[in-house]
Amino acid sequence: MRAPVDVVLPCLDEAAALPGVLAALPCGYRAIVVDNGSRDGSAEVAARHGARVVHEPRQGYGAAVHTGLLAAAADLVCVLDADGSFDPAELPALVDPVARGVADLAVGRRRPVRAGVWPWHARAGTALVAALLRQRGVPLRDLSPIRVAHRDALLALGVTDRAFGYPLELLIRAAAAGWRIRELDVSYAPRAAGTRSKVSGSVRGTLRATRDFAGVLRTVGRPR
Repeated sequence: MRAPVDVVLPCLDEAAALPGVLAALPCGYRAIVVDNGSRDGSAEVAARHGARVVHEPRQGYGAAVHTGLLAAAADLVCVLDADGSFDPAELPALVDPVARGVADLAVGRRRPVRAGVWPWHARAGTALVAALLRQRGVPLRDLSPIRVAHRDALLALGVTDRAFGYPLELLIRAAAAGWRIRELDVSYAPRAAGTRSKVSGSVRGTLRATRDFAGVLRTVGRPR
């Protein structure tokens, strides 16, 4: 049996989704739910279902993920959205290449389970940013929020963005550091009823994320 794997779940008002997500985690995968200011009792729900709960008062996806990494104790760490759109049972397939030492970072490429799961505006924004990343040597087709890497290596990258630009900065820095990045298909399902995406749930959210991405592309890895 492999050593335990910690799963960081950034969380903002995901109480409706958490029971199903936590129950679906494979054996040996330990949940760290990072509550980012929820008002729906997410932290209490997570604790009742066996997760370790830590709190990050600074608003932002990157702030929540970074706090989760600091709280993790396992060598291998997964990051997974807490909204029910991803199946935790697919995590071992992403963990495997990193655990075997054939990849330094494994990320999911979203494959919608049916039409309408991934709104057009979110899909278009992702395609554009992924194309820009490939121009900079990052061999990806998606910016999926499901990924696996070694905890200490992730922290050593020195990612500074604490908003939606966090995963983009991580990928740019990982590629610049010579990381072997493996992209694997993962199922992408509708969010759990009673939750709403902070990015793809609205055109405004997508535009905010695109703004953060643009800021990272302008500054990270560019000569001053």
